Amino acid sequence: MPENLLGFYSIKQELNKTMVQEFILIAFSSLKQLQLLLFFLVLVAFIICVTGNITIIVLVKIEPLLQTPMYFFISTFAVLEIIFVTVTIPKLLDNLISGNKRISFIECFTQMFVFSGLGMTECYLLLVMAFDRYLAINSPLRYSAIMRKEMYTHLAVAPWIGGLSISSMTTTYTAQLKFCGPNQINHFICDVLPLQNLSCSDPSMSKLTTIIAAILVVLFPVLIIIAFYVHITNTITKIKGAEGKQKAFSTCSSHLIVTSLYFGTALVLYIRPTGSQNDKYLALIYTVLTPLLNPFIYTLRNSDVKTAITNLVLKKIPCGL
Repeated sequence: MPENLLGFYSIKQELNKTMVQEFILIAFSSLKQLQLLLFFLVLVAFIICVTGNITIIVLVKIEPLLQTPMYFFISTFAVLEIIFVTVTIPKLLDNLISGNKRISFIECFTQMFVFSGLGMTECYLLLVMAFDRYLAINSPLRYSAIMRKEMYTHLAVAPWIGGLSISSMTTTYTAQLKFCGPNQINHFICDVLPLQNLSCSDPSMSKLTTIIAAILVVLFPVLIIIAFYVHITNTITKIKGAEGKQKAFSTCSSHLIVTSLYFGTALVLYIRPTGSQNDKYLALIYTVLTPLLNPFIYTLRNSDVKTAITNLVLKKIPCGL
């Protein structure tokens, strides 16, 4: 083998040795003894979130009252939430209780792809749910004809395709960056902005794709959802009688609360050129708090779900009691 070729391979091996092979998720190390308290709080939130969303899925599946397009989207959202928290929270719990902060390069970018993809899917699914409410309130006579099973199934699948496709783009460009060290990520997950800040190569393309993704996934859906709700509000104000207005608005209020919580955090985190030291605290809102609140928002504020729960409980109680 020629000497220059041997030299090339030796240089390449030395470069590979200097490249980061794993990352350290600092998470909430600065909290010290409070990490144990945070562990129990996050664990309880995780259990409640998974249990609550499974309950919603089961109710929609077995209760005829809830077998409508709106509740089909809500059950799809519940499935998404379960996967979303499963991707992020177990690693955070391990980090908090055992101090195992290491994550391999491949595991890190796999987590980033799935986490980002599910987050983007959630943005698009919230947009689809807003469209469903817009159609139901603004075109009630045409709603059943338009929202056939084939139609709402396609609308439920499309966000998954769009979210995971865009996530693959941002993940690919970020994974192509060079990481020479340091390898400490000031976060509890492998998110795109902290990884870009660690790169020792030019992250311009990665940052550009992140900005484009944020515009496509966060900004555009927010603007469209706002437009939908402007039309919805305008229609509701024309309804005669307070009871009719209350009934129409009650079908939208749960979605509006969830959308505000999720997009509010996403706008602060991702519609910016660079991250900040407090991003991991904001990320707790949409990775732990929002998924925890969603089952309560969709049940406690929804008369149909409360009726379905009552019917299910009555079926389980013997008639003689």
